[in-house]
Amino acid sequence: MPADVSRPRPDHPGEQAAADPIRLLAIRESALSVDEVFAAVGDAASGGTALFVGTVRSHDGGADVEGLGYSAHPSAEAEMRRIAEKVAADYPVRALAAIHRVGELAIGDLAVVVAVSCPHRAEAFEACRRLIDDLKHQVPIWKHQTFTDGAEEWVGV
Repeated sequence: MPADVSRPRPDHPGEQAAADPIRLLAIRESALSVDEVFAAVGDAASGGTALFVGTVRSHDGGADVEGLGYSAHPSAEAEMRRIAEKVAADYPVRALAAIHRVGELAIGDLAVVVAVSCPHRAEAFEACRRLIDDLKHQVPIWKHQTFTDGAEEWVGV
């Protein structure tokens, strides 16, 4: 009689977090690549991969945005690693990647790309959301927006 493959096996290595799931963490001045991040989290034991791409939008708070610049504190990458390690500890992460852009960006440019692979889709969605939310709120990266009317503002300072 064949084994019942529909039953979950939490003791199976593929159902557990990888020993070293953090595959890519970076803050860059150059354009970001969704393909690079997606490739970094490829894992044969993962049944779900969640990817988030943050782009520069044309408006904010009812005002038209002309462009923006990101700047990061020297500790930003270390803080990204701390957050990634926490997400990996709290979820069965098989692979994780996150990159954030700094410098001057135009409307439509990629500002941040994060991805997480887990054994199942629900875990991947939850871990990816936690990763981007914590990066946004805790990593010392600041946004300087310039509006079409000449006004400007700092966000996250």
